[in-house]
Amino acid sequence: MPPEGAEIRRLVDTAEDLKPEPPRPLMRELPPADPFPIDALGEVLGASAKAIQDRVQAPIAICGQAALAAAALACQAHADVVLPIGPGQAKPLSCFFVTIAPSGERKSAVDAEAMWPIHRRETALREQHDIDSVEFANQRDAYECARKQALGQGAKPDRAALAAALDALGPPPSAPPLPLLTCPEPTYEGLCRVLAAGQPSIGIFAAEGGQFIGGHGMSDETRLRTAAGLSAAWDGDPIRRVRAGDGATILPGRRVAMHLMAQPAVADIWLRDRLLADQGVLSRTLLSAPESAMGTRLSRTEAPETNAAMARYGARLLSILEKPLPLARGKPNELVPRPLPLSELAARMWRAFGDSIEARLSHDGELRPISGLANKLPEHAARIAGVLTLVRDIGASEIAAAELAAGIELAQHYAAEALRLHGGSQISAELRATQQALDWMLCHWREPAISLPDLYQRGPNAIRDARVARQIVATLEDHGWLYRISQGAEIAGTRRREAWRVVRG
Repeated sequence: MPPEGAEIRRLVDTAEDLKPEPPRPLMRELPPADPFPIDALGEVLGASAKAIQDRVQAPIAICGQAALAAAALACQAHADVVLPIGPGQAKPLSCFFVTIAPSGERKSAVDAEAMWPIHRRETALREQHDIDSVEFANQRDAYECARKQALGQGAKPDRAALAAALDALGPPPSAPPLPLLTCPEPTYEGLCRVLAAGQPSIGIFAAEGGQFIGGHGMSDETRLRTAAGLSAAWDGDPIRRVRAGDGATILPGRRVAMHLMAQPAVADIWLRDRLLADQGVLSRTLLSAPESAMGTRLSRTEAPETNAAMARYGARLLSILEKPLPLARGKPNELVPRPLPLSELAARMWRAFGDSIEARLSHDGELRPISGLANKLPEHAARIAGVLTLVRDIGASEIAAAELAAGIELAQHYAAEALRLHGGSQISAELRATQQALDWMLCHWREPAISLPDLYQRGPNAIRDARVARQIVATLEDHGWLYRISQGAEIAGTRRREAWRVVRG
């Protein structure tokens, strides 16, 4: 090495003969994930979640979340939980879930296992829809022909006689409902159209949650409308839309469930969105972000009971999905779910749980940072308990104390996860960009030193000007990840007047 190069190398290595202290992390690490209470899911769902984990070797929380979400979609059409407040408030069993896990955690494989009864039912609905569509076309044509004949009777038909003829003809035939139970990335307008012309109970389910979170329905122009629509659907409110082109639409008796599996960076967009928090959709969403299972998934033989547990799970959900929907009289797709009250003991437990939540919502209470979700935890617990009750017995007349206790245990898990993730959602965009730059330097930048142009010309796409790069370098200097080389240095064949040594641990 030439003398000048050796001197530069010495300066880079010694950084003005200062012995640096170990660098400090830019952000505090999140505490370990709260263990998913898998046994609270009950005999059928709990066993299926364990079976999915055995088959796929994904984190048990992803498996449990997926099984519970599929069950909520299957059950939400059949009953509304009656909360023991005043004369009783009927609330849908609909649940919204978001599961956060990086690429490689086998989210898609879990989704395929948990959703197979839903997909099987959709296949049967499509096959029946093909048959019904032919019959509908024939009935429609026959109706139009009969109507023309009724209107064409006589040169000057008597008005009363014409009205009587049309009354005798009756209403036109209705098209068969669209055979969709799930959609991965609907806009709010698209969701309304599907609920108007399709099944009255559907789910927004996506193994790649970025399809929805980054889709048109959540764009800057439509995000508020979509969020408000989702919140109203969760509440069970009739869908009301008035548009110049479409006219007025009122759709009572519809139910919407949701489960999005998202990578951390995608979920972060959802969690940090102030509009979604203020509007209320985040408080209606149950989060789980389990520890990674990568590195533990060694080849092994599937347990003998796994196939039996999955078959039992599928048979139970299919029996619920195939059960005739409780429809309003004369309406092809308007639900009238039966009321599902809490037993006397369960109602006392529910009130006690609500009181305990309220006590933890004081100014310095532990649940204050997630007050939006915490205020709805008793209702979340009751909804989950209702789902568990119908999975056990689709004809159940009330929610027993055992199911409510399980619902409370699961609600407490989601509260713990929301508290754990709350700190991460408060991190500024500037600090996240700095962490991204540091990760890039440590993983992809091979030179011992770096300059500003290296960072904003070759670094992450989010850093594309000298001002931002200088702010990031200043933060990294302050945390001990970079040390300034006062004489400058030659980096990647170019002499740089400003240069910093990268501390690699």
